Amino acid sequence: MSWVTVPLQPSHKKKDFSCGNVMLDNYLHSQAKQDVKRKLSACFVLVTADSNVQGYYTLSASSILRGDLPESVIAKLPPAYNYLPVTLLGRLAVDNLYKGQGFGAALLFDALKRSHGAIDQVGSLAVVVDPIDESAVKFYEKHGFILLPTSGKMVLPMATISYLLLIILKVEF
Repeated sequence: MSWVTVPLQPSHKKKDFSCGNVMLDNYLHSQAKQDVKRKLSACFVLVTADSNVQGYYTLSASSILRGDLPESVIAKLPPAYNYLPVTLLGRLAVDNLYKGQGFGAALLFDALKRSHGAIDQVGSLAVVVDPIDESAVKFYEKHGFILLPTSGKMVLPMATISYLLLIILKVEF
């Protein structure tokens, strides 16, 4: 099966999207288009042949306090930077019709690949998520994210993402 995400477009059918979380559903239904228009985030969707949204995620530039990151991530960085650049994976959701079929992992992998592909144009030390609930924490832990106890956010360093891409896609950087 092929997984291709595309930027959210007006032609994409969002109104029937339901992932079981009202905040994530409402975001796609009524806020995503405005956030994209205002350049607050980029929204990528996985759609059916007839343009129904199966799942989506958002990415945006962000920063994180140096002290919130594990020593293993910041060990070789100059101490002068209090805030470090990261890519925020702000939202990730799969429609209930497609849950349990690997769509969440596929969307996450696509977001990581896309984030990594942009680091030569916009510096980013890691991908950061702010999990919405305990189920999301477990999902991200399963995929290698590290919980930051000071903030509740989770992080996956770009060095780890590079390694994953090297193994999975056999791409050298």
